[in-house]
Amino acid sequence: MRETFYAKYGKRLFDLLVVIPLFLIIWPFMALVALIIRVTSPGPALFIQERLGRNARVFRAYKYRTMTDKPRVFDTEFYTGDPSEITAIGRFLRRSKLDELPQVLNVIKGEMSMVGPRPQLEVQLKDFNEDAKLRLLVRPGLTGMAQTHGNVALSWPERWHYDAEYVRRLSFGLDLWLIARTFAVLFLGEERFTRKPGAAS
Repeated sequence: MRETFYAKYGKRLFDLLVVIPLFLIIWPFMALVALIIRVTSPGPALFIQERLGRNARVFRAYKYRTMTDKPRVFDTEFYTGDPSEITAIGRFLRRSKLDELPQVLNVIKGEMSMVGPRPQLEVQLKDFNEDAKLRLLVRPGLTGMAQTHGNVALSWPERWHYDAEYVRRLSFGLDLWLIARTFAVLFLGEERFTRKPGAAS
């Protein structure tokens, strides 16, 4: 990773300058979503799970609960159980990516950044290749290079390739470009932006 001023200091400052005002604006909406989750299905509004952060430190990542409050073991990044276990509001939150909105709190706490590799489960650490190990040099992000180039359509090695590329190229300009690309993905769909490593744009 390039030891630039932005990488050492500017990125965290950029996160705070954007996310704190954003949170002050959207917290009533976040509270409303939490209330809807609580009144439409039994269980807490938030789903809290331990994830790998910078330097492999484990932190508690927040998401809106999108499934029934049934005990289950999450041993992979994406739970592929019975689709009927996803609540009605949960389907909407997943499609719109709003289920990850509570992670703005993780950004404020300094555990995550707006842009960076998505945080993974600690159990996945044993499978990390050299590309995946590079992702631990930076804070995980709300969005990242892998998420804007195919996300789940890519294999883990392909996603880790993009994570490593992000770490090597980290800059203010790259973060702005990935934020803009994220909005394009949300509005136009992931399929249009899927690029295998070596054919990215």
